[in-house]
Amino acid sequence: MLLLLPMDSTNQNEARLTKVFEAKTWAQVDVDEGKIQSIKFNDAFDGFDDISEAVVLENDFENPMMFMDYNMMPLVAHEQRSIEDIVEAFLFRELHDLAY
Repeated sequence: MLLLLPMDSTNQNEARLTKVFEAKTWAQVDVDEGKIQSIKFNDAFDGFDDISEAVVLENDFENPMMFMDYNMMPLVAHEQRSIEDIVEAFLFRELHDLAY
């Protein structure tokens, strides 16, 4: 599963989830067999070779329409901010569907 995350830094250890329009970079996290296989960064959310399957947003007030145009499922990480915490929450199904 390819997850797309708006981040405030390309430093994998310090990067934090941020609002879509405040994103300095985008992380595409490949999660397979219960662990992170790879993490790629790009300046544009649509600049990756493969299209992400889900986008993780910071809150329910983010506009998911541009991602839904790419058939990405919007998920919300209300409390998680680091890449590792977000992936863990994804694996344990603790990320929420967007409340419209």
